[in-house]
Amino acid sequence: MLHVGLDLSRRRLDYLALTEDGNRAEVGAAPPDADGLRGLAVRMTSHGEPIHAAIESMNGARFVHDTLERSGWEVEIADAQKVKGLAPLACKTDRIDAWVLAELSRLDLVPAIWLPDPAVRAERERARWRLYLVRQRVRLKQRVHSRPARLSVRRVGPPRRALKARPALPALGADRGGARRLQAPALPPPLRAHQAPARSPARPRVAQVELARGLAHSIWHMLTRGETFAPKGASVALAA
Repeated sequence: MLHVGLDLSRRRLDYLALTEDGNRAEVGAAPPDADGLRGLAVRMTSHGEPIHAAIESMNGARFVHDTLERSGWEVEIADAQKVKGLAPLACKTDRIDAWVLAELSRLDLVPAIWLPDPAVRAERERARWRLYLVRQRVRLKQRVHSRPARLSVRRVGPPRRALKARPALPALGADRGGARRLQAPALPPPLRAHQAPARSPARPRVAQVELARGLAHSIWHMLTRGETFAPKGASVALAA
């Protein structure tokens, strides 16, 4: 069996393969994408032995784990903090990290972390995505209900142009000294939309009606008694 240590960086994946005796079988690097990992798996199958690999837990380690396991490898993800406790090294490079992981795999001392099956991880991703969609739906509903409804209100009253009466041009006049001066024009009082037109009060009209009724009653009373009614400024004789 070959024991392969993998060290993942941003641009490459360093690997080191050891045999059961501890001898180096192959050392190199590969691109950390899907094509590079498949090429690495094809290259290592030339040894004709089963492969057991170890990689530290970091961003992208799960992708390497899944891709290499689909190619027939047995891959474990090691806890990075525990690996540093088992092998504290003063000089730390990518090749040395790969060699440390290969040695731990050969000695069966890899502090592996538990990784769920692909089916369980797929269910978790679906549940996480559904929770995200529910939160977005609630957020949109709250945003819609928080905004006040804008209603179009039709203006009642005179148009806006009639409210703003344009002042007349100022007139020129002469003062006592003969100098020209500007006279401020008399502006009409501003109108308001809710102001009703001025109406004559009803009380003087009622008083006039009562006065007419009293005068008619007096004339009828004098005519029935045969008295003479002479309005002011005229002489009229009425006989019974």
